[in-house]
Formats: sequence, structure tokens, C-alpha cells
Amino acid sequence: VQLQASGGGLVQLGGSMRLSCSASGRTFSRYGMGWFRQAPGKEREYVAVIGNSQAKIISSDIAGGRFTISLDNSQQTVYLQMTSLEPEDTAMYYCALKIGPNLQVDPSGWDYWGQGTQVTVSS
Repeated sequence: VQLQASGGGLVQLGGSMRLSCSASGRTFSRYGMGWFRQAPGKEREYVAVIGNSQAKIISSDIAGGRFTISLDNSQQTVYLQMTSLEPEDTAMYYCALKIGPNLQVDPSGWDYWGQGTQVTVSS
């Protein structure tokens, strides 16, 4: 299974950005996909996760009303629409996939990871 993330880059304070991540190599009947991020010197933290069963979503305080996660189940592709970006959002953003119907926010419980895409917000 491979997860390919894209959409990162440099954006100014208050800007928007959309991340995408597609899973390939295997088709899952029940799974979750999610976005995590890790800033230099900090632990990896979850941003938002979504399950394909009933489209359950768990969003962190980070996401608040600024970030929206969505899933194209037919393509096994997860998106993260980010708005009102702040310098504190600067980090490497990772997508992940978890097999099965149960979501969790602990990064250690996820089965597959993408390579990460860098998001940098300038002030």
C-alpha cells in the first residue's frame, strides 16, 4: 500500500491550502484516513481523521473551524482544506490509513503512512 500526498508549499498568513492524499495498491472495504502534522522538535499530532463507514469525522482543536477533512471513498483519497493559515500551522503534514471501522487519534495505531508534505506559512 502506498500513500501519496500532495498540495503542500508556501503560503502567506491568512491564506488557504488544500492537501490531497491517495491510497493505492489495495482496496479496503472499511478504513479510515487521516491527517497528522509534526513541527520541528515536536511530537506528531493528529489534525483530523475520517472513516469511510458513515463518514465519521474526528477533528482536533487544531482544525477548529479552519480545517475541513473529506474523503472520496471511490478513490481512497482524503483531502484537507485549510483556511486562515497561521505561522503556527507550519509543519510537515502526513496522511495515514487505518484498516477497519474504528478511528483513533493516536498516530501509533495507524497502519500506513504517506511521505509527508511540507506546509510553511509566512508572516
